[in-house]
Amino acid sequence: MNDIHPIYQNDFGIAFKWKKDKPGQNNRVQVIFRDIGLLLTLSELRHFSKCIADTIKNGKGNLCGDCKTKESCRSLLLNTPAHQITFAVSYQEAIEVRDLISGTLFKLELDSFFGELGIG
Repeated sequence: MNDIHPIYQNDFGIAFKWKKDKPGQNNRVQVIFRDIGLLLTLSELRHFSKCIADTIKNGKGNLCGDCKTKESCRSLLLNTPAHQITFAVSYQEAIEVRDLISGTLFKLELDSFFGELGIG
């Protein structure tokens, strides 16, 4: 944990910036959930947030009616900023990823706002 600046985390994952960015990776956020790691720009985080919202909106009505595992079944497809990559997630995982990305965006925007004010 000494090599990172944590931004936001929940029980499902964590978002952080590396203290020592590699060339070409500055201003990118590392997001890790499940066994997946994504290195995203702010614009890509916003796009991913929209993808998650679409998955949750469209997935809610597609859950199998009386299935006992419908909340944990990875039957939803979650698009990513990398158009060739899509994740299979459960409805609950989509909710957790939404919280992770929304919390990350909120914290980044709050930090940016205070930075513009010269606070912090």
